[in-house]
Amino acid sequence: MKKLALVCFMMLSAFGAAFAQSDLQPLAIVKLNKNKSETVTVKQVKSRVLPYEKQLGRKLTVDERKQVLNTIIEEKLMLQAAVQDGISIPDSAVDQYFVQGMSQQLGVNVSEKELDDIVKQTQGMSLDELLQKQVGMNKVDYKATLKNQLMIQQYVVKAKQAEIQAVAPTDEEIRAFYDSNKASFVWNDMMKSFLVIVQKGDNIDAARQKANDLRNQLKDGKITNDQLVAKSKEENSGFQAGDLLLQKTEAIAARLGYAFADLRDLFGQKEGFITDIKETAQDFRFFKIGKKYDAKMLAIGDVVQPDTTITVYDYIRGNLGQQKQMQYVQMAAQQLANSLNTPENVDMKKKDAALDKLLSWEN
Repeated sequence: MKKLALVCFMMLSAFGAAFAQSDLQPLAIVKLNKNKSETVTVKQVKSRVLPYEKQLGRKLTVDERKQVLNTIIEEKLMLQAAVQDGISIPDSAVDQYFVQGMSQQLGVNVSEKELDDIVKQTQGMSLDELLQKQVGMNKVDYKATLKNQLMIQQYVVKAKQAEIQAVAPTDEEIRAFYDSNKASFVWNDMMKSFLVIVQKGDNIDAARQKANDLRNQLKDGKITNDQLVAKSKEENSGFQAGDLLLQKTEAIAARLGYAFADLRDLFGQKEGFITDIKETAQDFRFFKIGKKYDAKMLAIGDVVQPDTTITVYDYIRGNLGQQKQMQYVQMAAQQLANSLNTPENVDMKKKDAALDKLLSWEN
């Protein structure tokens, strides 16, 4: 019986070793950078394919898996070309890009330190678990992927800078976009306001007193809005101050920590009115009411925000221009990748039936 168990164990070990060897099979060697060639293995293709299959709810065909393999090869070619061109992305830029993306997704501006807590509160899971669910990667791997994407994008933009800058929407495209989206160009009821926020920090009583002092100085005319803004920028000021354009919406009320009825009351106050101090979990704050603007439909020549010079036409031109430029960048990236994907730069180790066999794994 012991002998049989030993034989079974040896068979399982051999199967595991064969499986591991299959995963490590080299499919291609990318050698644009002669000093640092890179091998693409079955395991690397699997790590890309499995999240796709999970999202689609089906297995990818062999031809689709070949497309994934080709994408990996092209990415490595572009990254090697970017390195040769002297392009590098600091980790701080990757961190900033990551936080901006997560803030947009969560609908609130947060620091990276706050991300885990916010995700746990809003999603009921850790940040790593959220990323694993969405893109099949943890935070470290996701940031590494972002860094690669940013390097490739910068390489393409540098290589095709003149062509990208020349891409612009026509007048006809701008006006057609306005006509088909006219209903979305509206002002809600808006109000200029001046907001002062005093962080609680370690001494809540001191923060409350500071908020009261600042409010009284502003109310009594002993300090102006501009002077408060200047003082807020001093080192260790303990507070923030600045203009804020508020829209009368449920979303804005929630972001401010107000009930919508409270925001409506705020809009009902006269210009120059200073609110009582409101306490939140993190700070004490108060508003000074400014000029109000009634809701209206915007014509193509109207400004998109009060007291600015950017018209609806300018806004559409800018957004359409960005879209067209991004489309051009994607097209240019593919053209550059195609030009680099040559036998001189890529040594395909497996082809035809041998490649099909390695990409026909069962999950």
